[in-house]
Amino acid sequence: MESVAGHLLKPGSVFAFLAAHRARLFPPELFADLFPTNRGRPSVPPEVVATVLVLQALHGLSDREAVEALTFDLRWKAACGLAITDTAFDPSTLTYWRRRLAGSDRPNRIFETVAQVVAESGAVAGKTRRALDSTILDDAVARQDTVTQLIAAIRRVAREVPDGADIIATVATSGHDYARPGKPEIAWDDPQARDELVSALVNDALAVLAGLEARYPGGVGLEEKATQAVALLALVAGQDVEPAEGSDGTDGRWRIARRTAPDRTISTVDPDTRHAHKSRERRQDGFKAHVVVEPDTGLITATGLTKATGPDNSDATVGIGLLADDPSLDRAAGEPVEVLADSAYATGDALAALEAAGHRAMVKPWPLRPTVAGGFTLDDFTHDATSNTVTCPNGVTRPVAASGAVTFGTHCRGCPLRQRCTTAIAGRSLTLGPHHALQRAHRLRARSADHLESYRRHRPMVERSIAWLTRGNRRVPHRGVTKNNAWLHTRVAAINLRRLLNLGLHLDRGRWALAGV
Repeated sequence: MESVAGHLLKPGSVFAFLAAHRARLFPPELFADLFPTNRGRPSVPPEVVATVLVLQALHGLSDREAVEALTFDLRWKAACGLAITDTAFDPSTLTYWRRRLAGSDRPNRIFETVAQVVAESGAVAGKTRRALDSTILDDAVARQDTVTQLIAAIRRVAREVPDGADIIATVATSGHDYARPGKPEIAWDDPQARDELVSALVNDALAVLAGLEARYPGGVGLEEKATQAVALLALVAGQDVEPAEGSDGTDGRWRIARRTAPDRTISTVDPDTRHAHKSRERRQDGFKAHVVVEPDTGLITATGLTKATGPDNSDATVGIGLLADDPSLDRAAGEPVEVLADSAYATGDALAALEAAGHRAMVKPWPLRPTVAGGFTLDDFTHDATSNTVTCPNGVTRPVAASGAVTFGTHCRGCPLRQRCTTAIAGRSLTLGPHHALQRAHRLRARSADHLESYRRHRPMVERSIAWLTRGNRRVPHRGVTKNNAWLHTRVAAINLRRLLNLGLHLDRGRWALAGV
């Protein structure tokens, strides 16, 4: 195929590059550990599958669409080395390979392979500036409301738990037929009818959980899928409901809670997806993709996908962790890295971690909001670290408690500056975090000309990489963090490869190099 149509491929394109170098990028030994014996070894050469996975991630195609492209698109055939008359493999082959990769010690080896090309080419050599950012990716399922989740979770128990259907039939009293999907037919505009339905479903869920505990105490005897189904039912039975007005829950009366549970599961189809919002106006459901970008080249040097919310999934926590593991940084050289990021990365813990690693934090500080419009902010109060005291703008000095609290109380009475300071009857109070001094110093440094110039010049470049990442691929193709994290790494590998080709990637005497480098 390459001899017939290879000359038609656009020079410098990913198709032309893979047609010429796929065997060098993805040699059979790279995947040898996936098939330690001849049993289960696929007939499709590994470099062909790897090439298809890269092109699939680059163009945002489903398995079936990718195989159709390999069958009918001459560019795909040339990139994979297939003859015009060759037929493609079954789409399930891609699923099979992804499953093998996910269960291996190196699930992201395609990303790692392209990262080695980046390193060998010298594209980021000596570049000690990195930008951190994240973006929300839409999930691949529909959001479910409380009623739908309760019914779906009970139905999942019936499928996954041995004797689950019998337990449900024995203990459920609502009369709902859990063999049928979907919501029951009620007068949905009648609040009383809705509350009665919610109460009935919650009571069924609680009864099923009690029946399961009696049959399988502590979950002993349940396989992993069954255990997950029981845990999901327990979660959805409690996250969105509360006792009805005038009830303590013992009388079986429940209602939809008048609040949103933190880290709320929004779908039983994909329990990992979450509500998310980058701003008040922009709200999405899905996952969060985190990236570390070298801003001059736009190459993504590290990436990871997490749930969109959760205490361990904040931008600062994940971003600092990715930076620490960035394979493109020369740890042996010990050169400090200039880290560019928005205010989501300006937490005290993040700044402390950057300082401990010897990096320079070119991070936009958290904005300080005065308690009174146009009034004093925290930086108008002087903190003496030696005596651990705080002095207010009126010259009153107060000690800092072990908890970080500072209370001025009665000293605010008759203060001529009170109207600019607080409206609290008890007077002004402050709370200093454990990294208060570091954050205060960072806010001062962020006002310097050097900081502003570097931030304004280099930080916006990361938006270009985010745009490349999400263009045509704002929705993830799989369910769950694990599968979508693997997809994200392959997607980033494909984007980086395309970017390297735009920078002039070529083979020079057996080594990868860039034009003019």
